[in-house]
Amino acid sequence: MSSLYDTMEPNVVDDEMLRNAVEEQGPKEEAGRIAKLEGIDFKHVTSLRLDFRNVLKVDNLWQFHSLTKLQLDNNVIEKISGLDTLVHLVWLDLSFNNIEVIEGLNALTKLEDLSLYNNRISVVENMDALCNLQVLSLGNNNLTSLENLIYLRKFKQLRTLNLAGNPLSEDDQYKMFIAAHLPNLVYLDFRILDENIREIAIMKFQYSIDDIAHNENQAEGKQEAEEQRQRELDLHKAAYVEHLNGPFLFESMYSDDVDGTKLSSVPGVAELMDSYRNKCIEICQNIFEYGMKQHEKREAEVSVFNECMQEAIMENQEQGAKRIEELTEKNSEILNELSQTSNQDLLDLKISQYIDDITKLLDSLMTLELQLVDQIEDIIKEYERNVSEMVSTFLETVQGLMAQIRDLENHHHEKLLEISINILEKVLKGEMEDEITDDLRMIFVDKDTVINAVSASHDTHLLKIDNREDELVTKINTWANTLIQTVQKEETERNRKRILEITTYIDHLRDELDNLEVHEQI
Repeated sequence: MSSLYDTMEPNVVDDEMLRNAVEEQGPKEEAGRIAKLEGIDFKHVTSLRLDFRNVLKVDNLWQFHSLTKLQLDNNVIEKISGLDTLVHLVWLDLSFNNIEVIEGLNALTKLEDLSLYNNRISVVENMDALCNLQVLSLGNNNLTSLENLIYLRKFKQLRTLNLAGNPLSEDDQYKMFIAAHLPNLVYLDFRILDENIREIAIMKFQYSIDDIAHNENQAEGKQEAEEQRQRELDLHKAAYVEHLNGPFLFESMYSDDVDGTKLSSVPGVAELMDSYRNKCIEICQNIFEYGMKQHEKREAEVSVFNECMQEAIMENQEQGAKRIEELTEKNSEILNELSQTSNQDLLDLKISQYIDDITKLLDSLMTLELQLVDQIEDIIKEYERNVSEMVSTFLETVQGLMAQIRDLENHHHEKLLEISINILEKVLKGEMEDEITDDLRMIFVDKDTVINAVSASHDTHLLKIDNREDELVTKINTWANTLIQTVQKEETERNRKRILEITTYIDHLRDELDNLEVHEQI
């Protein structure tokens, strides 16, 4: 920074600074004066320069929705922040600041060109989201580790890199190391990387590169597997049967069941639990498979509905376009005659005919729209009936299967209580001294304590089952209600838009006629 900046108070990006910057970079002279009078809408600004303003903290940029280029160079910024809303940013210059850590860039997924030249950065990190990065300038920083540059391998589109002026650039292996480890790089420190040097470098670091590539392949495999798992989970959630294709529900019953977990070590209970577990998982699997099939049916119903809507609208629009075309052909001759004749009686007659034709067209188009509204209303009603029927059938079946799980729980409860009472009798007789743990002795004190423990376990399990069923019921009912409400809202908006289109077109025809009449009078 210059001595001038040392004597100035640091600034925060505020509304006044932003307005001034936009005005400075906007249209000049008369166009600029008009723009200033009408006001500046930040959401339409695509490029913004905030350089040489002694900015310490970046803030208040949330209004710049369309910003693609941002200059913040030659300031006193110490921390990268305030950029989260600039999701369309392609070019960012933060050079000549006091930044020590690369951070705050996670939202900039479209960024292609990033300059952090002449800062105080010592580690290349926290740029994983910049998948489109092509140009990176990190020259004149405090980077010391060549190994740290391996991080840049993840940027497959990176073609230009500047690291000159860092301590690591003085390393004898600097150029060779980068040429070997960044195979897609074309320019390093403003010079093209020679292919001969790259070949030599690859041979020199062959073992290191092979090891890194192996680890990257493993990481990519894990990433793909995780993404696939997430896609499957999202699909299961869309069907409202997530985690029902396994032991999750059964295991969740015992996750908060302290007494039940303790009782599971009672002689004879393990076999009882295994039977319960297997049967519970089987029913959950039935719910899952049924739910996935029903999800496919619901998706198919939505698809059919959308096709019917599109077909009805397109057919109606074609009829409207045909009637507009008929009027256009018919009245092009009338307009031509009106522009050429001087006979006032003939003019009045033709104008009257044209006015009648415009009115008839308006009535015709409005009638078509009313017919379409009625047709769509019938389509939506049928759609609503079908959706309601599918949801009802789905819930009836699933709730029946959930009832089977409750029956299993009730049976398990009865058997567990029976086993526990028998064990209590033996404990009280002193027959199980070596088979009962200290935790179990706290339960097997008397009959009331045993019954309370078994009942608490039972209540916990029933609550888990009820909660899972309630969650499923709530989600699918919410889906159905939201689906129909959205369709009705979209139809209302379509109808209003269509009526506005018709009236606007009719007004245009009438204005055209009025202008022609004025011309004739003149």
